[in-house]
Amino acid sequence: MRTTRPRRPARIANKWVSVLINALADGPQRYGDLSRRVAGISQKMLTHTLRAMERDGLVERTITAAVPVRVDYEPTELGASLLPVMRTIKGWAETPMDQVLTAREDYDAER
Repeated sequence: MRTTRPRRPARIANKWVSVLINALADGPQRYGDLSRRVAGISQKMLTHTLRAMERDGLVERTITAAVPVRVDYEPTELGASLLPVMRTIKGWAETPMDQVLTAREDYDAER
């Protein structure tokens, strides 16, 4: 079977990946905790994104035998290495917001 190299080797540009990596920064989280903590994500999208992140080596899924079964997610070393990058991007996005709003107003006024 021939495999092709993916165009995007990791899903870091995905909206939910960055949100989930930040949510997991405080330590292991259960699925239900993540579902409550991340506003606006559907159960289907949460499941899909966590599986994709696990496949990409960004999160580790740990199953603990209990009643009910306990499943925790936490960032791997690779996933945790994204945190400083995500924080920098978030900081940049928040800092020049007044400049963005001014640019939008100028653009809209010209149209």
